[in-house]
Amino acid sequence: MPEYKAPLRDIKFVMNELLDSEAHYASLEGAEDATPDMVDAIVQEGAKFAEQVLSPLNAVGDNEGCTWSEDGVKTPTGFKEAYNQYVEGGWPSLAADPNYGGQGLPNSLGIVMSEMNGTANWSWGMYPGLSHGAINTLEAHGTEEQKQTYLTKMISGEWTGTMCLTEAHCGSDLGTLRSKAEPNSDGSYSITGTKIFISAGEHDMTDNIVHIVLARLPGAPSGTKGISLFIVPKCLPAADGSAGDRNAVSCGSIEHKMGIHGNATCVMNFDGAKGWLIGPENRGLNCMFTFMNVARIGTAIQGLGAAELGFQGSLAYAKDRLAMRSLSGPKNPEGIADPIIVHPDVRRMLLTQKAVAEGARALIYLTAQKADILDRGKTDEERKEADETLGFLTPIAKAFLTEIGYEAANLGMQVFGGHGYISEWGMEQNVRDARIGMIYEGTTGIQALDLLGRKVLMTQGESLKGFTKQVHKFCKENADNEQMKPFIEPLAELNKEWGDLTMKVGMTAMKNREEVGSASVDYLMYSGYAVFAYLWARMAKIAQDKLAEGTSEEMFYTAKVQTARFYFTRMLPRTKGHAVSMMAGADTLLDMPEDAFAL
Repeated sequence: MPEYKAPLRDIKFVMNELLDSEAHYASLEGAEDATPDMVDAIVQEGAKFAEQVLSPLNAVGDNEGCTWSEDGVKTPTGFKEAYNQYVEGGWPSLAADPNYGGQGLPNSLGIVMSEMNGTANWSWGMYPGLSHGAINTLEAHGTEEQKQTYLTKMISGEWTGTMCLTEAHCGSDLGTLRSKAEPNSDGSYSITGTKIFISAGEHDMTDNIVHIVLARLPGAPSGTKGISLFIVPKCLPAADGSAGDRNAVSCGSIEHKMGIHGNATCVMNFDGAKGWLIGPENRGLNCMFTFMNVARIGTAIQGLGAAELGFQGSLAYAKDRLAMRSLSGPKNPEGIADPIIVHPDVRRMLLTQKAVAEGARALIYLTAQKADILDRGKTDEERKEADETLGFLTPIAKAFLTEIGYEAANLGMQVFGGHGYISEWGMEQNVRDARIGMIYEGTTGIQALDLLGRKVLMTQGESLKGFTKQVHKFCKENADNEQMKPFIEPLAELNKEWGDLTMKVGMTAMKNREEVGSASVDYLMYSGYAVFAYLWARMAKIAQDKLAEGTSEEMFYTAKVQTARFYFTRMLPRTKGHAVSMMAGADTLLDMPEDAFAL
């Protein structure tokens, strides 16, 4: 298993040079404590925790997994102790509301912590990660009493939280869920039903778990318009605020799954469990989107983490492993062979991982800043712009990054050759852990429909235009920069084609709505590569300027420019294939009769 090392130089590059976090934090309401010195100290300490505490437990979690018994679920060796250190360090409260015990720092700083924790040990990181979504949901929709009772405990880390959506028969089609909520005379509700695939649904790391549950009230409308949202704690709060009597909530089993063994993926049974309504009746799905959007950005981090961990492991191996000679002559004449990093195809795999990881970091941190502005922006105008951009980028970040992050994890394994298939190196674990990213919190197909159908076509392309205008402005500002021509010319051409393709898809969809589903995944992948092109061009510009000014970090900035060049010449051409595929038409998918699929 690779020993994770937080990529602090690149994290600081994205935060400070690409996104100017100092000016960003200064522009937010209530973010006065996010000074450069404070931010740097937090990131440094977070890196130590991820490297020294979480990374050594990554293989432990995979090998041991979680253990189910009637008394509950036991997490792998060291997980509980690591969580106690996490709480003692004040990490759960970092970006939470000070009125309920939080430190009030911007959520984008919390995202940096989530990246480091998740890359070091994704299974462990899911336990506190899911609590963030529950916290945000309660902050946005809970009553004051609910906040005092539950929010304070989750912000301190004393209790954790989950999201309970999926049922065996409905998956992502939540309109068909069957869980019921019957009103009680004391204002509470009796929740009955079974939820599946509940990450961190039961564990021994805290003495209470707060479940955020979707269920139907009696007489509720059918479909998604009849879903309500409830707080259902594992243990009912006692008069003194501690975890009291056990509620009628139990873990029926834990799933046997491909990866993320250290996280308990639970079947949760609610047998008349006592719960309390969050938000208005029959508006549960609307409230739940607060949770789901946070979870989708969190899942995007998994794509980044898979690429980063794969890159770190395979880079070290490629420098050390000797095999064959360079075709242009020996590079290690004193050795029996050359290190495999000299071979062009190994370079291709390493550069792909590097381009994915660093591009993903830029995209995730950008979305996190937009979320900051939406939450704490000083004007309605800037909050509106942030909301539109965030809504547009979220499905791209979630789906595109988990898809190419998984590709990068596979390449990390491939660099090792046969050794990559052997568990002791940890690369096959990275692949297994990463595979879930394209499935949970809405599959790639669902994210693609959200992007093309809801975010783009239903707004008549306005959400896309808001982003492409930024790209156009950047291209115009750098049109006369000779050094930037290899980036600006293809980016400007791509930006125009993006709009043209959107219009063509929209026109065909007016005649046949199935064209949206037919084109959507290719459209999303095309959009992801386009967004990356914009970010990599910006990063190349910063690096070129630094090199022109003179810098003691010449190698770092040269690598930025060279990675950008690799991305534009070797990865961006993938958009051409996606463009052809998205315009191929729905008939190639739907004309075949169902019976013809039979063997």
